[in-house]
Amino acid sequence: MPLADHLRELRNRLAKALLAIVVVTIVAAFFYNDIINFLTKPILDSIGCSQSFAELARSGSSDEAAEKCARITINGLLAPFNLALQVSLMAGIVIASPIWLYQLWAFVAPGLHRHEKKYAYAFVFTGAPLFIGGAYFAYSVLPTTAKVLIDFTPNGSIDNQLPLDDLLQLVTRMVIVFGLSFELPLLLVFLNLTGMITGKRMLGWWRGMIMGITVFAAVATPSTDPLSMLALAGPIWVLYFGATLFSLVNDKRRRRRDSLGPADDEASDLDLTPEDIGEVETVSASRGVPEQSSGPDRVNGYDDVT
Repeated sequence: MPLADHLRELRNRLAKALLAIVVVTIVAAFFYNDIINFLTKPILDSIGCSQSFAELARSGSSDEAAEKCARITINGLLAPFNLALQVSLMAGIVIASPIWLYQLWAFVAPGLHRHEKKYAYAFVFTGAPLFIGGAYFAYSVLPTTAKVLIDFTPNGSIDNQLPLDDLLQLVTRMVIVFGLSFELPLLLVFLNLTGMITGKRMLGWWRGMIMGITVFAAVATPSTDPLSMLALAGPIWVLYFGATLFSLVNDKRRRRRDSLGPADDEASDLDLTPEDIGEVETVSASRGVPEQSSGPDRVNGYDDVT
């Protein structure tokens, strides 16, 4: 295609993607209360309380006061509207992701070779479940994380107020961090398929990778309990060794294929090394071509047309 046609197609693809996001965002705005309840339910079930901590302490309910809890609050007059807009937009981007991802793929796919399309399909259909698995792990460890963090609240008549926007940012950050961290094995497999790293080298990194994954899990999880850290680090360890095993098998298959030489439909490598061809004997213009030198219509072996 000419450049103008490419730009026109890109404009149309972006317009369709944005239209899908806007439509889904408008629909999600009618259900933003349900979305917020879904995101905050694990934390409310873990540390939520119907009364403030100070009221419980003043009422003399020492057992309930000893059980630390928090109340979710919204601060500001415009905060509810901004929060509803943010939640609806986030839901629109996530729910409409199949549409705008398809538009992106439809723009890029015509420029890819067949084997590149095959790899792209494999990575998409593998990366999506891995990201969803990481997000599910984040959602499952939220109650434990909230319980550990709320225990740092000082004892006494102190009411722990948890702003809703901060809570949603915490949930979103954990979901994204856990989801992206589960994509690490996929990245290693991609580098192995492109020949940048080998399975043997990946296996030699196992000590450093275990330490690095553990440190990353300790930093990524906001709580200080080892359970949340292991909930993130453990699956990544398993996925890392799974990627290493795949790379070792792929390297063995590549060596066996290379030893058989090129396939029937594959061009062999050309030897482009220059060679010395010696002196070239030139034919003088005064000498005619032997088989064409005779005849009244030829000069030095050439006719008039030549």
